[in-house]
Amino acid sequence: MSDTDASADSDDSTRTPTVIVVGGGPAGLSAALFTAKNGLETTVFDTDATWMHKAHLFNYLGIGSVGGSEFMATARQQVDDFGVDRHQGEPVTAVSESESGFTVETDDGEYAADYVVLATGANRDLADELGCAFTDEELVDVGVNMETSIDGVYATGAMVRPEEWQAAIAVGDGAAAALNILSTVKGEYYHDFDVPADAARVFGDLVAE
Repeated sequence: MSDTDASADSDDSTRTPTVIVVGGGPAGLSAALFTAKNGLETTVFDTDATWMHKAHLFNYLGIGSVGGSEFMATARQQVDDFGVDRHQGEPVTAVSESESGFTVETDDGEYAADYVVLATGANRDLADELGCAFTDEELVDVGVNMETSIDGVYATGAMVRPEEWQAAIAVGDGAAAALNILSTVKGEYYHDFDVPADAARVFGDLVAE
């Protein structure tokens, strides 16, 4: 192996994995929160077409009552605080496999990713065009970790469910996808568990009593 090859391998081994999330509803932002919070370079593309703007939540555990748009504003601020690169109003036109992972295209350019999380609601076109397997019900076929038939590509929420469209379920789907990505990157099962000291370290005086 030449010095150049060794340097390239070293650079690749130390490079921060990149995650692109297509869709900024509860599932997409949940996935982005977990990956960004745990050190992965995370980008979200969102057209703000989420059904949450028509919703009011009374059935989200731990939240007594909140408007859907208010919930989304809080979620967006949360991922922004953890460094997610959020491209609001920039729709994704295509996702394709590349030699090093995936290429995500928009009208503004092309973006490289090691992992892709699809969170586009009931619109399954990108998964279909990418070649993901579908079920007999014409849903994207995923396992319990939300990974599709294409390694490194995940589908969530209404993409994989015929009617069970709930914010709480979507958030869980996004978290499951993100945890599987983190486990793959770290080479062992990973869970994201924080204690009060972590909250104080991260947010300081902003921590709720």
